[in-house]
Amino acid sequence: MVKKILAGVLLLSLLAVAVYSLLDEKKSESTEADNEAEIQQEQDTSSSKGAGMVSPNAPEGLKVGEKAPDFTLETLNGETVKLSELKGKKVFINFWATWCPPCREEMPEMEKFHQEYGDEVEVLAINSTGAEKNIEKVESYVQEGGYTFPILLDPDLEMNQIYQAISIPTTYFIGTDGVIQQPRKVGPMTYDFMVEMKEKLN
Repeated sequence: MVKKILAGVLLLSLLAVAVYSLLDEKKSESTEADNEAEIQQEQDTSSSKGAGMVSPNAPEGLKVGEKAPDFTLETLNGETVKLSELKGKKVFINFWATWCPPCREEMPEMEKFHQEYGDEVEVLAINSTGAEKNIEKVESYVQEGGYTFPILLDPDLEMNQIYQAISIPTTYFIGTDGVIQQPRKVGPMTYDFMVEMKEKLN
């Protein structure tokens, strides 16, 4: 019963913010200048939206010491990623969406970190695909940003539910033993923060 309620709250939260974002997007012009202005406006109002989407009754998330729930997800490139197969490597699991202003702020920092430490830490960016306008929106966003870390698709928002990522961006830090070793981060990460988390994992 609790899981059903959580799933309902998660889906409603995601869909509500996605619909708001889509309606706001339709008002913008198609020119590059207007697109930049829209992004700037969203960034300026991100404080009022919190971490992209926020539920007042959001759970605290998975705890330090818990084994990270395994999953198998398809990437934007059509490949398959299974978390348990990455055991022995440090992993950042990040939940995000294209319409989330704090996510837009964070993604370039993640790319910089991935370029520098991709051989030490696997960055898995799980897109809230079930709350996106369409997959083409995700593809164009990733291509325009030049992001090279794996983009995983969550069409049914199942992983958002399992990892209790009701507010995005949310990131979990997994050690080489497959266990959550640091408290999750809700909100955008900086490059320096990611380096700090990398050093704390073993």
